[in-house]
Amino acid sequence: MTQGTQAPSWRARLAELGIRLPPVAAPVASYVPAVRSGQLVFTSGQLPFVDGGLRRTGKVGGSVDPEDAAADAKLCALNALAAVDDLVGLDSVARIVRVVGYVASAEGFSGQPRVVNGASELLGKVFGEAGHHARSAVGVAELPLGAPVEIELTVELR
Repeated sequence: MTQGTQAPSWRARLAELGIRLPPVAAPVASYVPAVRSGQLVFTSGQLPFVDGGLRRTGKVGGSVDPEDAAADAKLCALNALAAVDDLVGLDSVARIVRVVGYVASAEGFSGQPRVVNGASELLGKVFGEAGHHARSAVGVAELPLGAPVEIELTVELR
């Protein structure tokens, strides 16, 4: 950033996109939604909660369509951003460093990267270049509460 230029407002960018952050999802066990260590914030794995409940349950490639799961991954990313916002304020984010996505996968399903793209594409729309990140997309047998997808973020602060 050059002298005299203002840091981007990620909250304003969300508003431009017509996106509202949800309330921070209550933890389902003994942990906190996000922690700060130095200039990094690590979120706990976020599930696709809407109004305190899961949008859907099941395994991707089985009872859950991959496109629906990608929409769930986007919702998980929004829940993670809400946790970051609650802890440090969204506008203090310099960049998204890493995304880890877990996909509850039916036997033989290998499209985990496509599912986790739901989160990655949202972060790119909101943060632009600062949203480009390292990523893992992992297929798992089960996720908490039967969720089809779980997303965690690591963000760097300004």
